Amino acid sequence: MTPFQAQAEEKEARTEYSYYPGCSLYGTALEYHTSVNAVAGILNITLLELPDWNCCGASSAHMTDHELAHTLAARVVRIAEKEGRDVVIPCAACFQRLKAAQKRLQEEEARRRGSRPEGIRLYHLSELFQRLDILALLRKAVKRPLEGLLLAPYYGCLITRPPSITGSKEHEDPQGMDRLIHVLGGRCVRWSYKTECCGGSLAMPRPDITRALVSRIVRAAADAGAQGIVTMCPMCQANLDSRQSDLARQDRDHPLLPVFFATELADFCTREDPGSLSWKRHFIDPTPAVGSLLHSSQAG
Repeated sequence: MTPFQAQAEEKEARTEYSYYPGCSLYGTALEYHTSVNAVAGILNITLLELPDWNCCGASSAHMTDHELAHTLAARVVRIAEKEGRDVVIPCAACFQRLKAAQKRLQEEEARRRGSRPEGIRLYHLSELFQRLDILALLRKAVKRPLEGLLLAPYYGCLITRPPSITGSKEHEDPQGMDRLIHVLGGRCVRWSYKTECCGGSLAMPRPDITRALVSRIVRAAADAGAQGIVTMCPMCQANLDSRQSDLARQDRDHPLLPVFFATELADFCTREDPGSLSWKRHFIDPTPAVGSLLHSSQAG
């Protein structure tokens, strides 16, 4: 095979998706954005950022003005439809708002035309890890497995629910991150807080409620034996990561667990030089959980 033919085959094998990062991935969840793009490269996925995208309204708009919330998200859906590609959405809140807007747009179109159009598909990033071909590619790319690291996959309440919006068939016991963790060599603890709410946008107006919810989730993960929590929601990661220090100041015996984005772990396991990864944006230092893996790979 000539180099030209090999390049042509590689190009054909790549899958293109439109990409909607949302506001968080360029702000509080920048490490999520970076790791999503790194892992996409490994999986032969090209993410093409939607042109001229706007905020989806997230939690603030739909709590104050439902029509504004719909309009913001609907504009993004229409942009995606013009691009003509299925869309990958890493943020759970963005995914929820865009799915709701798409459903309403399709229902309005159905009333006008008498039929419901198919349209493009909106994927939360975790849905890609349901695909066997994606998992196979990732498994081949692993350079340092998590070697049995015990992790609690935490989906929160927006990725799969309500199923009438998300279309999820695993809304009570989702499995996308579980499969990813297994492929990376980690182990998933059995626990009942996979889809519990972390407090979401109540972090600002009612931090007391958020702290109480975060405490329940972290204690449950620690009681199950987890050495870390894994999520694919920027708001969940921010709440779980940032509130633990407050809880530990109130109770010296409160467990402290690092909160990873799933794609950070995938990037760590597949990167040539994992030592170049920085965990400085994390409030709870993940180094104790992954440090031994790094040292063992360097020793090998």
